[in-house]
Amino acid sequence: AFVETAENGLIGYRQAIAGNYDIVLMDIQMPEMDGYTATHKLREAGFRKPILALTAHAMTDVRQKCLNVGCTGHLPKPIDRQVLISTILEYVAQ
Repeated sequence: AFVETAENGLIGYRQAIAGNYDIVLMDIQMPEMDGYTATHKLREAGFRKPILALTAHAMTDVRQKCLNVGCTGHLPKPIDRQVLISTILEYVAQ
């Protein structure tokens, strides 16, 4: 598996649009452009691959907001490694 990181939401957005990624792990709280905005812009630009929101907030309204802007799924922090891996495999297999 090959992983690339982005230091902020704007860079992450640009990398996702320009790259050929199987899945995007989107932190919701980032500088420059938050994960909600980056996800919304990716979907508006036609990005169709899975986007998995990662957030410290497990509340239902935050999860719903993630889904409303176009995230495919949502995982609360702290991230359970096994849950992350199985979730990635589930979305990439689709």
